[in-house]
Amino acid sequence: METAFLPQWFVPVLLSAVALGLYNVCIKHAVTENSVMAVLFLATLSGTTFFVTLSACTGNLAASFVCTLPQFLYVLLKSIIVSSSWILGYYAIRELPISLSAPIRASAPLWTFIGGLALYGEVPSLLQAFAMLFIFSGCYFCSVLGKLEGFSLRHKGMLLIMGCTLLGAGSALYDKYLLNTLRIPRGMLQLYFSIDLVFVLGLACLIRMLCFRKGHVFRWRWSVPLTGILLIAADFLYFYAVSIPETQISILSLVRRSSCVITFAVGAKVFRDKYVWKKALALAGILAGIVLLALAK
Repeated sequence: METAFLPQWFVPVLLSAVALGLYNVCIKHAVTENSVMAVLFLATLSGTTFFVTLSACTGNLAASFVCTLPQFLYVLLKSIIVSSSWILGYYAIRELPISLSAPIRASAPLWTFIGGLALYGEVPSLLQAFAMLFIFSGCYFCSVLGKLEGFSLRHKGMLLIMGCTLLGAGSALYDKYLLNTLRIPRGMLQLYFSIDLVFVLGLACLIRMLCFRKGHVFRWRWSVPLTGILLIAADFLYFYAVSIPETQISILSLVRRSSCVITFAVGAKVFRDKYVWKKALALAGILAGIVLLALAK
């Protein structure tokens, strides 16, 4: 419910950001010296199993299965876009320090904002523009600090995370189209999206094993299923926020990307990253932007 200070979508998307931040930490733990495709497939399978079970227990499963063929194809396309983004992102997270990969992924709202302006006519207010400037600046300086660790823009991990970021921005714009233009029910969207991901990533994992036999051996870790469960929780809150008609997808994406602050704080401590305090100063700009977004109407 909207209050005098916060728009209706703000609280759920902020909670989604917290879950997403912890999700990124679990990814790093799961893929370090591990088989990326096996981790990605099993994490997705765990998350989908959790979501289907929860939907069945709450009595929402049968209603969510109602789907037309065009709706199914639209959701399948989203699953393919997101699967491609995740594959690039998981490999990048294995290559890069978590305190570097998370802020770079947070730059996705820049591209989402450009797309939102072009496709949906979303023009930010003056205060929102200042908020985005703070966030963009913080993300930019985080990427600059990455050079101190030897990760230039030509590094494989940097190229992968940039590709992941662009695909993620495209997915956010597509979500707005699915939920607000096509009016696809969010319960049905998340159900079929989760199921489609299992098949798309399962096929990708099979191709990886058959065609590229060399690679890391898979090791089971508790973070593998937890990764999938945290993502389901983050997506549930996110889809709810996007389904609210007055939601501006460019602003919502900015708030959601504040997850990099959670990832940075927890991940840098757990994985003992370098130059933490210098990166923390850059992330302070992101926090300032989030506060301004909370105050903006």
